[in-house]
Amino acid sequence: MGDDAIDALRATAATAGIRHLHIVAWRDLADVEAGGSEVYVARLAERYAAAGMEVFVRTSYAQGHRPRGERDGYQLLRRAGRNMVFPTTIVEEVTRRHGPIDALIEVWNGVPYFSPMWFRGPNAVILHHLHQEMWDLVLESPQLARIGRFLEARVAPLFYRRTQVVTDSPSSRAEIVDVLRLDPARVGIAPPGIDERFRPATEQSPTPLVVAVGRLMPAKRFDELIRVAAACKPDHPDLELVIVGDGYEREALLAQIAELGAESWIHLPGFVNDDDLLDLYQRAWVVASASMAEGWGMTLTEAAACGTPAVASRISGHVDAVADGRSGLLAADSAEMVRHLDAVLGDPELRARLRAGALEHAAQYTWDATARAIFDRLVAR
Repeated sequence: MGDDAIDALRATAATAGIRHLHIVAWRDLADVEAGGSEVYVARLAERYAAAGMEVFVRTSYAQGHRPRGERDGYQLLRRAGRNMVFPTTIVEEVTRRHGPIDALIEVWNGVPYFSPMWFRGPNAVILHHLHQEMWDLVLESPQLARIGRFLEARVAPLFYRRTQVVTDSPSSRAEIVDVLRLDPARVGIAPPGIDERFRPATEQSPTPLVVAVGRLMPAKRFDELIRVAAACKPDHPDLELVIVGDGYEREALLAQIAELGAESWIHLPGFVNDDDLLDLYQRAWVVASASMAEGWGMTLTEAAACGTPAVASRISGHVDAVADGRSGLLAADSAEMVRHLDAVLGDPELRARLRAGALEHAAQYTWDATARAIFDRLVAR
């Protein structure tokens, strides 16, 4: 964290009279299903705490962790299940059970907290991306999926018309403004930063290594990435694919790998520690994502900071996280993804050019800038 950035936050908070800041989100960073959204909140909270604010983060329970905790200077309460966290959090915040609140940040992750209904002070909402087609994947019933889409697109926006909303990328912003019909002036952009530990190494894998990172869930489409890699394998016999992460799709993916007879070159190590993840990013020839929905694509810019280019699906979020043709290549469909992956793996000059572009592209993203952008929206009138 930069001292100047923290001092600037401290001064702005003092001017706005913000001493007690609460953040309500769905999951905590300690959750077994934590992903980019949880990293995002943790990086914000630690910076606001460093700026002298008393920061309180409220989420659902995290398996294997005590309900109350402290991390990097801010307080945590992880209690209630995936659904009950919404009503219990609202009741606790309305009754000020956890102390005074001068300002509130809500993370809207599919199901909103409807914070503008019950909090009247400075309020900002982080909305990484819309779920839209994802409802069909996360809800088993088509009827429930239709209800989810209707609530997201037509009901919930009615309560956020006068609220400052922040999303990760220009493409996600355009989608939010179009689908939710929110005032463009009230929808800002705060791209995720990149931790300073993500830096290039001198050596890469001697053989083609493709790395993908994320929760093993349908929306990430790791099954499609496996098919893409399998199509490239004949032209790159030494190809190895490592998919980092865990989730309820793990058994289905393992069955798919077994059906392809690919156990020797496609690996699902589960969660890995920070050092092992950094090592994978640094050794990889390519980082890949076939995801169908992202607010950004933090794994792509983390890898870019290590000098690793991306081959990814052309979706909102990815079109900003990847500078197409400069830091990586974006694909409109599976056939194009096969061609792109084959090209990057087989052309050292292209790979070197994309590597240089990846480093340049990643250099512009910092968590200090992210925290500043959101706080400016929080205090905006």
